[in-house]
Amino acid sequence: MGSKYTKRYTEEFKRDAIALVGSSGKTVTAVARELGISSESLRGWYRKAKADRGEGAPGELTSAEREELKRLRKEVREQQQTIEILKKATAFFVKENDR
Repeated sequence: MGSKYTKRYTEEFKRDAIALVGSSGKTVTAVARELGISSESLRGWYRKAKADRGEGAPGELTSAEREELKRLRKEVREQQQTIEILKKATAFFVKENDR
């Protein structure tokens, strides 16, 4: 859980930091220390960038795939709510029709 004072970094800064890890030959921890950022943040950005390039671990999702999965899960949730409403409406109208 992050603090409400978590520092936000621009996409450009993240890209530059990731490129520095790839081109410098230094470890993620060393580059993070030089830039004054958390090594865990840089490690996460680097891992995500590798996955987006298709170089991630087997089964690891790209950013586009994660976004699509998020969108599809939201859509499923909304459809499940619609189905529940329709079931309740059907039950209501069946009772009304029996009167």
